[in-house]
Amino acid sequence: MSSLQGKVVLITGCLGTLGRSAIRMFLDRGAVLFACDLIPLEDYPEIVRLADQYGEDRFVFRQADMTSEDQVIAVIAEIKAHFGKLHGTYHNVYSSVWKPALLLSLQEWEDTLRGTLTSTFLVCKYALPLLIESGGGSIVNTSSILGQIPQAGCLDYAAAKAGMNQLTRVLAADYAHCGIRANVLVPGDFKPDEILANQSERDKDMMRSCTRLGRSGRADEINEVAAFLLSDSASYVTGALYTVDGGFHL
Repeated sequence: MSSLQGKVVLITGCLGTLGRSAIRMFLDRGAVLFACDLIPLEDYPEIVRLADQYGEDRFVFRQADMTSEDQVIAVIAEIKAHFGKLHGTYHNVYSSVWKPALLLSLQEWEDTLRGTLTSTFLVCKYALPLLIESGGGSIVNTSSILGQIPQAGCLDYAAAKAGMNQLTRVLAADYAHCGIRANVLVPGDFKPDEILANQSERDKDMMRSCTRLGRSGRADEINEVAAFLLSDSASYVTGALYTVDGGFHL
């Protein structure tokens, strides 16, 4: 179990499946969280309860758009003003339109690149100075196995995630001398616990047929790797792609 005691971590896309699980896990492990999403916090009462339980010394939420340069700049400025430092980022924002090339409009293509790849660039670019000022830190960007293994119908999403992979590795090369580690988390299929508990036999059979471990993953199984990468236990890990897909790529 990786400790995040005292680590100030920015989680983007925090109200998605991975984000909500990460909030619970990271707080349990001692992290101080600044969390952002486009969705209002009130839509998730269990996260509202955590915000009330921990207070703003440990958990701050702001509704913000990570595709907006001005809003990303404002988020990083608030982290500095509120906590004075930043030790890690866990970026989970993306968008997608599942269409083949002949059906995909230029606007849909650009929206996916902006929501997925540009948002990654903006968060990394503006978090870097505060990470460096804080003595170094860890960047973790959530990609997808579809950024490595082609699957029909996801041209925009796959291209954006593949771009994220290389962007992260180049960041690792550029800023290692500043104490920055940058790694990519590469999940396969994963679902919230409540959906896994009610999966149909048809869905289970499909996952048995396409993953070596024969099932979908849980969000906490993905976040165990994210917590490791954000922690000091991963102090010699940078520029890596960590695949957590139940053997789908095999």
